[in-house]
Amino acid sequence: MTLLLGVDTGGTYTDAVIVDPEAERVVGWAKALTTRADLALGIGRAIDAALAEAQVAPAEVGLVSLSTTLATNALVEGQGGRVALIFLGFGPGDLERAGLPEALAGDPVICLPGGHHHSGAEAAPLDLARLEAEVAAVAPQVAAFAVAASFATRNPAHELAARAVVHRVAGCPVTCSHELSARLGGPKRALTAVLNARLIGMIGRLVAACEQHLSERRMTAPLMVVRGDGALISARLARERPIETILSGPAASLVGARWLTGVRDALVSDIGGTTTDVAVLRDGQPEIDPEGALVGGFRTMVEAVAMRTTGLGGDSEVHPPEGLEGLFRLGPRRLIPVSLLAADHPGPVHAALDRALLASAPGEHEGRFLLPTGLPAAGLTGREAQLMDRLRPAMPLAEALRSRMDLAALERLIARGLVMMAGVTPSDANHVLGRLASWDAGAAEKALTLMARRRTARGERLAPDAGTLAAAILDRLTERTAECLLEVALAEDGYADPALLVGHPLLRAGLARRPGALAFSAHLALPVVGLGASARSFYAGVGERLGCTTILPEHGGVANAIGAVAGLVSQRLSLQVTSPGEGRYIVHFPDGPESLPDPEAALAAAEAHLATRVAHLAAEAGAADPRIALTRSVREATVEGRPLFVEATVTATATGRPRIARDPVFALDASRHIP
Repeated sequence: MTLLLGVDTGGTYTDAVIVDPEAERVVGWAKALTTRADLALGIGRAIDAALAEAQVAPAEVGLVSLSTTLATNALVEGQGGRVALIFLGFGPGDLERAGLPEALAGDPVICLPGGHHHSGAEAAPLDLARLEAEVAAVAPQVAAFAVAASFATRNPAHELAARAVVHRVAGCPVTCSHELSARLGGPKRALTAVLNARLIGMIGRLVAACEQHLSERRMTAPLMVVRGDGALISARLARERPIETILSGPAASLVGARWLTGVRDALVSDIGGTTTDVAVLRDGQPEIDPEGALVGGFRTMVEAVAMRTTGLGGDSEVHPPEGLEGLFRLGPRRLIPVSLLAADHPGPVHAALDRALLASAPGEHEGRFLLPTGLPAAGLTGREAQLMDRLRPAMPLAEALRSRMDLAALERLIARGLVMMAGVTPSDANHVLGRLASWDAGAAEKALTLMARRRTARGERLAPDAGTLAAAILDRLTERTAECLLEVALAEDGYADPALLVGHPLLRAGLARRPGALAFSAHLALPVVGLGASARSFYAGVGERLGCTTILPEHGGVANAIGAVAGLVSQRLSLQVTSPGEGRYIVHFPDGPESLPDPEAALAAAEAHLATRVAHLAAEAGAADPRIALTRSVREATVEGRPLFVEATVTATATGRPRIARDPVFALDASRHIP
């Protein structure tokens, strides 16, 4: 018997599950806390515990597949390594488009003439000597480079030349925009390349951590990683293109939901520590977002499931109400729950909370703590370095800050993943109400008691006690979850501006089924599949609010890990064919454009190239005997009554089951796969 091992690394937990593909059942599963400083620890604990529960030997595992929300969480929380963008052939105004300023967040940009025209011809020569000098100047400040040249999808020569310069001068990882997308839109491709470069270190550490533990257990099974569209890729490709793993965890959860429930039409909502991810299943298939994945406010060119990701999770930061009629705000930043920090550092956490409770009124930062992550710190400013030097595990925030300027330095350290903050979260509220008992409930109650003593704009206490405050926090979480589901449902039905409609009084009245002279009634017409370790705690009131059925499947807490081994390998490539004039048909090959005399010859040449290349990529990605499908999308114009070729896109898709050690029969029911 050959078994499959699925692993999902989230912001709070790492899950592992053992699946018997012949019996179509879960034979063992486990959870362990994600260990940010050394991911191998959390991954190893989860894998070992799952193997022990299943009572199987590591040698019986024929395939390991990994999904993660780390990349998604990083974009939502604005984290990642420093990068430099090499921007070739663009004007100053292009840097203001597609969200590039927000994505760069002050990181250096090298702007030089270069790039190509729409036809693939060189627009301006690339000054390699000047590029070398500028790369050498910024290299000590960054961990990776992104390269974007105008019309690089029509001719990538300048991006490839720039990559060679960076490798020679800086020795840093480089992301070329044309390798991430074949579509036009230079600034958006540049944005995608910047985010990819920012994530390389994080995803590289994750894959290395998993490989390390597999090696220690003498597991020779191939390691795959879930892509944002639910397909699988090899670990090597995931290292090179970590941006493709954004929405990896949510995509795996859709595959897992389909596999666990058999449901074909539903809203699938997966709540984790950092985010809530909602998508629609129609006829058993998720939709692929035609505009590219939208995560953390960034619209990328990454093909991924059409998923609405909101910074709302069990570990979301709880913001007290503002204004006279304000409501609790949750997220988007993830905090370490006080109950979890106290489980690891009970002495300093309880001592600080007890001191704060003796005061007549809590200070601005009481009940919050800092925890250095242990990641390498380089390129710090003087103030940042001083702050890092005096930090200790579970240090109260009020003790760490000596001035207002320290707060800005701390925010930068948090954004780089060097420090994490602990504070009140919905997970703490669940501990206070007795719905969770995983960590230190006593610390959670003290932290919520402190927050309850804070004053509103009316001068009143937030709540009379910790229990009342906990109930209010969880009620707000339920309300926000229902709003997320409503936004997705309204968007699915084609309504414009669903976020605005969610708050409309008539919709609110209909959901409340409020009686009156004019009665309204509204409800979700699809069931909601609730996934995530805390779904049973947080989703209890969602179905009641929305008037729908809520499905909470067995093993729904490890649906991502199940979905990680239930997917297929898929690779897709496209080529453009353009016609700058009658009798000239240009195929824009990766190594440069080639002109052919008629459109059929050009299309056939594109198909032959793509079929060979996509089959090779699928094999590299881990597919066994992939199937190749070719499609043409031809755009024509009618001139004087006859069709005239304008341009075409030729696409090749290779799909196959992942290779498994010792090549056993892969018997997972194909009808439950999401390709």
